[in-house]
Amino acid sequence: MARPPRSTAAAQTPARVDASPAAEAAAPRTRTGALDRAVQILDALQDAGKPATAYEIAHRVNAPLSTVYSIINDMVEKNLLSRAADGAIWLGSRLYGYGLAYASSLDYLAVANEEMQRLSAEVEETVQVCGLEEGMMVVLQMAEGPGHFRVTSRVGSRVPVNWTASGRLLAGHLPAAECTAFFRQYAQPSPTGRAETRPDVLARNARQALDERLSIQIGESDASVACLAAPVMDRSGACVFTISIVMPEAKAEQGTERYAQAVQSVAARIETRLGWR
Repeated sequence: MARPPRSTAAAQTPARVDASPAAEAAAPRTRTGALDRAVQILDALQDAGKPATAYEIAHRVNAPLSTVYSIINDMVEKNLLSRAADGAIWLGSRLYGYGLAYASSLDYLAVANEEMQRLSAEVEETVQVCGLEEGMMVVLQMAEGPGHFRVTSRVGSRVPVNWTASGRLLAGHLPAAECTAFFRQYAQPSPTGRAETRPDVLARNARQALDERLSIQIGESDASVACLAAPVMDRSGACVFTISIVMPEAKAEQGTERYAQAVQSVAARIETRLGWR
């Protein structure tokens, strides 16, 4: 939120300005708090996938309604959020422009999208490009397969890192202690109860998956879904993003070798095209 301009009268009466170290330290925290709330509001709407009232948003971000309402008003005024006639809040048109500008600056996503489309046509399954965002795996791009099988994780969806094959790869390059601490902070139980949650085990599995350039999960987050992911790594060895094949669990149980080779081959080709290999 922008600060209102200081009045001339205020500027001419320095005695009214508290210049103590405590006051100077408090101001940044106030501004940061408002920014954090704005991000929480955007995240809550993205996670919900539909408009919500200010009351619902305040409940989701666990913040006072008055605070959330004030920030929402400011964001609506700046077209970062939009308000429908019934008062429901949704993402604003200004964000679309930011998203386009951001996407156009990332050459690797253009390359990844091309290879993703090619892989989806080859294996006739849904293919996703995934990244890491604040301890969550986020779907950056997606090409749906031609069959009737549909996945619930759409573009923009965020999933706990320990639920997915991609999540393990995205953290696998971290030093052992840091990787363990990462999973200790972000791992969550999955709806099926089959996702690993022990930080030390997750860290070992993540390192092994990255070394093998392949991660497979079957039924950990969804009882009917399997996923095979390969890392796309930069020259430093960090996993920048992943490319993955999402398919029915029953089909994966019949054999994954063909799909594993295909997704690893595409990941390697992306690295080569980007000059990372």
